[in-house]
Amino acid sequence: MKVKHKNSGVVMLITIFIVALLSAVVMGIMQINRNEIQLVRDQIFAAQALATAEAGLNNAFARIIVNGEWTDGFDGKVFDGGFYNVSVTGTLPNRTIISEGTTSHDFVARVEAEVTVSTSGSDNIVRIDNLRVNE
Repeated sequence: MKVKHKNSGVVMLITIFIVALLSAVVMGIMQINRNEIQLVRDQIFAAQALATAEAGLNNAFARIIVNGEWTDGFDGKVFDGGFYNVSVTGTLPNRTIISEGTTSHDFVARVEAEVTVSTSGSDNIVRIDNLRVNE
């Protein structure tokens, strides 16, 4: 006795549907991963910009410690593949130092410090009265 099978293609349609559904899920997960990687990169570049701006601020502190009258600042000083610009304003004993750091990926951070400079002795003392980051 022969048994006849009717091949109507239902199994093939279900298989195609499952493959399409799994493909959509995998593509969604890949998109989420791509976004997460980009967020991490942006965080790293922002931290580099902040470190560059802080380097400019520290360099300005070092100059003021040696010479309390120093107000020249820095323009485009290279640091870690990026650069920083520093401006110094105000009159002694109060100064405002603004440092902007830019990375090689064009991320920018800004650090502003209001300081008091004590010019007694051979080295000056720099006291930070107010510090603002990225304002």
